[in-house]
Amino acid sequence: MNALGIILGIVLAVVSVAIIIVIILQEGNQQGIGVVTGAADSYFSKNKARSIDAFLSRWTKVFAAVFVIFVIALNVLSYFDIL
Repeated sequence: MNALGIILGIVLAVVSVAIIIVIILQEGNQQGIGVVTGAADSYFSKNKARSIDAFLSRWTKVFAAVFVIFVIALNVLSYFDIL
């Protein structure tokens, strides 16, 4: 494996860890006991959902796209014996 393969492998590993971290940071769709008590409808929770959840969702899509691109690139380069 040459330097290009090592660099692409390291980038793929970093993107993989980033996807895992971003997904773990996202909150689930369940509101828990707050739905019963009405606490889930507070002003803070609505703005929080708009800012943090949207940010994490956007970055999940970005990291997933980069991951797919790097996997395809590694497979194509490996197929043509460039790596």
